[in-house]
Amino acid sequence: VYDGVCVDSNDVDLIEKTSGYAGFFKLNVYRLQHKTFAGGITPVLHRECLERGHAVVVLAYDPKLDKVVLLEQFRIGAMVNTDNPWLFEIIAGIVEAGESQQEVARREALEEANCRLDSLEPICNYYPSPGGSSETTQLYCACVDSTNIGGIHGIEEEGEDIRVFTISYDEAVEWLQKGRLDNASAIISLQWLMLNRERLRAQARG
Repeated sequence: VYDGVCVDSNDVDLIEKTSGYAGFFKLNVYRLQHKTFAGGITPVLHRECLERGHAVVVLAYDPKLDKVVLLEQFRIGAMVNTDNPWLFEIIAGIVEAGESQQEVARREALEEANCRLDSLEPICNYYPSPGGSSETTQLYCACVDSTNIGGIHGIEEEGEDIRVFTISYDEAVEWLQKGRLDNASAIISLQWLMLNRERLRAQARG
């Protein structure tokens, strides 16, 4: 029971599942029916679902210098919608077979930012776009020493060209308020940091 609504395996009738595309991403096509809140059942629905695995994202924060690590890189989704396809983001990667989320976080931090993470603190796990994708995103915050963080990083054979830099916490909040940080993971993570910054700084001083 979730919020008064019973959910079990009989609430959804999966009629058919077919493959629409299989490449780096997979697109599956579903025909299904499900129970309604009023007690009935829907007509047969056709739904497409992008199956791209699950992501891990890390906000790297230096509590001693009060700085945030940011990445800038080209994104095809932004190119379709804007004149500037380079986005400001935080460390992120897809979970590969046999990897834990923590292992992904540490691997991606090294690959994308040449950055070693201290302890990882979970922020939340969420669906970025559940209307059309099965992907989930696990957010973490990791304290780092940002003294020597910066430069151009990424895996060349994967076409990664990532500029890494740090900005002050105050500047990061300003960027958030002005909309310069316009992807969900960075927005959620910075909002979390606004609530937890003083605790992290106190722990670092201790």
